[in-house]
Amino acid sequence: MSPSLTIAVKEIRDHLRDSRSLVSAAMYSLMGPAVILLVSQSPAAAAGGSNLLLSMMSVFTLVSAFTGGMHIALDSTAGERERGSLVPLLLNPVSRNDLVVGKWIGVAFFATAGLALNLAAFSAVFEWRGVNPSGEVKQAILLWIVCGLLPLALFGAALDLLTGAASRTMKEALARLSLVMLAPMMVGMFLVFFPAWSGRWWFVIPVFGQQALIGAGLRGETMRLWQSGALAALTAAATAVTLWAAARALRRGEGTVA
Repeated sequence: MSPSLTIAVKEIRDHLRDSRSLVSAAMYSLMGPAVILLVSQSPAAAAGGSNLLLSMMSVFTLVSAFTGGMHIALDSTAGERERGSLVPLLLNPVSRNDLVVGKWIGVAFFATAGLALNLAAFSAVFEWRGVNPSGEVKQAILLWIVCGLLPLALFGAALDLLTGAASRTMKEALARLSLVMLAPMMVGMFLVFFPAWSGRWWFVIPVFGQQALIGAGLRGETMRLWQSGALAALTAAATAVTLWAAARALRRGEGTVA
């Protein structure tokens, strides 16, 4: 087994025992479906139709792509640095790139699980409330999940890891992460109310592109497969750059933890 996979398996096993982090991540994932369930019972939601609920769902789902692995990412970087357990790990004959990739795989595992829980809960809420999108909208949602959300969850895991690697303490990491979490929420809400601002270049920007992709589908606009594929590829590229930055941040922090 490669060093990265060994580290990933260790991270997953260790954090599966941390029930508090798992419960917290699950609550973040289920918060959106709970809100939509309440909103769906209001007269305004009935007047707005299913597209209103789907637009609101897209914002919460964007956020869930970042929250599923955030506690694990911070604990495995800033938390270990604060506890002093990062020092012996850095002294092992493992490259920083392997270390960061291994931790990222572990964080991505929980990020993807949180996203899956969020989507499953939304599906249950919509089924219960009788929200039945058209065939075109269902195709748009499927394309959004495959080319948009799954790459975004991997990018979110890398961004969470970078936040923790660049922080000296958990308190500092949590403060920084609170600002990071605002980005997908603000972008999502902005494009829900001002969809015309996305223009034709939406697919080149991660987070922005994911929200614009589902927005275009809900409005019945034609979505070209190459644009969705380009968004997935550019999000993957942003993930690689973020992991590179996390490895550099970890190197700069070696003197701090020594």
